[in-house]
Amino acid sequence: MFAIIGIIVVFGAVLAGYLLEHGNILVLLQPAELMIIGGAALGTILVANPLHILKRIAAGIPGVFGTSPFTQQRYLDTLKMMHELFGHARRDGMMALEADSDQPDKSPIFSKYPAFLKDHHVRDFVCDSLRMASSGGVDAFDADQMIEQDMEVHHHDATQPVTALSTTADSLPGLGIVAAVLGVVITMGALGGPPEEIGKKVAAALVGTFLGILLCYGLVGPIASNMSKTAEEEHAYFNVLRVLIISFMKGCAPSIAIEFGRRAIPGHVRPSFNETESYIKRKATAPGAAEKQDATKGKP
Repeated sequence: MFAIIGIIVVFGAVLAGYLLEHGNILVLLQPAELMIIGGAALGTILVANPLHILKRIAAGIPGVFGTSPFTQQRYLDTLKMMHELFGHARRDGMMALEADSDQPDKSPIFSKYPAFLKDHHVRDFVCDSLRMASSGGVDAFDADQMIEQDMEVHHHDATQPVTALSTTADSLPGLGIVAAVLGVVITMGALGGPPEEIGKKVAAALVGTFLGILLCYGLVGPIASNMSKTAEEEHAYFNVLRVLIISFMKGCAPSIAIEFGRRAIPGHVRPSFNETESYIKRKATAPGAAEKQDATKGKP
């Protein structure tokens, strides 16, 4: 939402300032210049990146215009889910987690958290880590190194689309110059004609440079920066999962492991200790029971 507002502010401020100086808005409408810059930028993306990165770019751009999936509510749900898993393992042994990790769709715990099951990266990360923990053949230190390596690989994959878009943004001013040079070439071919016609061609050539710089610093660059922050938020979420799992593997009680994980949550979405404890206790009932209880509050 804020990304859309930001783009409107950028382009609105530029156009408003231009109009305040009594500029002709029609002069900026140069489809040929836009085609040169946009087509060349698209071509550089296709040349520089393999198919899997192109797919990640296409999947990541819509997320820029939405809200972050890593909200305080999601962290609370995650802490609650892991508390249930750890309690299950504490009561029935670590081997009891095999059924949950092998078939998460059929797990009575995971099935209460559809957002977790829908995110296959997070689901596979948690299930693979739990499967390793339940096997009993890996100590906490080695498991931590293995999980960190998994996180590093995933984070590298998540930042590749950002790097691709940043490179494209850096190329836009140069592509704008290319469009401007072509406009100058056309202008030179029209020398000797009416001054008004030459003036229009020079203006069209300069619009190419203008568009290249504006698209670089006002659109593509900020989009890449936003995607980078989303990747960092995802990495922070994976780190919380790592802290939770490793803390429990080291022998911490479920409540202590949850506190370790809570303190690893980024500050702007971190719930307080009381909020976390209250949420876990309030939801520690059969699936849907808390919702039914909330729905009946206030009824005679």
